[in-house]
Amino acid sequence: MGEFLTARGIGKRYGDFWAVRGVDLELPEGRLTSVIGPNGAGKTTLINLLSGLVRADEGRITFRGEDITRLPIHKRVRRGISRSFQITSVFPQLTVRDNILLPVLARRGETAAPFRRIGAGLDGVREAQTVLERVGLSEQQDLLAGVLPHGDQRLLEIAMALAPEPSLCFLDEPCTGMTPGESQQILRLVRRLGAGQQTTFVVVEHDMDVVFSISDWIIVMNRGEVLVAGPPDEIRNDAAVREVYLGEEVQE
Repeated sequence: MGEFLTARGIGKRYGDFWAVRGVDLELPEGRLTSVIGPNGAGKTTLINLLSGLVRADEGRITFRGEDITRLPIHKRVRRGISRSFQITSVFPQLTVRDNILLPVLARRGETAAPFRRIGAGLDGVREAQTVLERVGLSEQQDLLAGVLPHGDQRLLEIAMALAPEPSLCFLDEPCTGMTPGESQQILRLVRRLGAGQQTTFVVVEHDMDVVFSISDWIIVMNRGEVLVAGPPDEIRNDAAVREVYLGEEVQE
């Protein structure tokens, strides 16, 4: 595993409030990392900074040796960084397959005319079908995304994040609104995809069962700063972590 994303002293300010400040981190390739912390700790803002959704007010971010601090999100996608969002953001009036086809065609530098039916033999369509097979949605590919149950919509959103073939993928609370069974399905999927070494995942999650089951490394944030980082067993037994956030959730 080599370090391929590094942040040094990054911060984001809204008025006089620092949502994230002075954060240093290194994300090695192939290590599944979770980011946890209480509400308002800066978790999503951190992901927004690293993925390019918002621009840092201070600090520096490098990816595979390139300074990407000022790169917008679409240019980071082209370099192999993608993400999902807390709020489900599929296109409900498009089919499941076409939700995947859009980012596939964007990666290939192709476009889909909005009122032209896309032939099933196109390479882009085959790629979209392959992505759907990876997440277990191939049988639903002809359904409108809006009719899928919530759990399948979250799976579809992960598939959309995988469609650009990223080497680094941020998942922002992928289990939000799911039943325990659906959360376990997402857990198994992310762990399996990460084990294939094609994509390195960083997960923001509140479900501690998910966090301690899938993570190789955990970053704990509090008040916009990194409180502590380490392997799950170390985080589970850290007194400061128990005090600011986890409490009884990590009792043996």
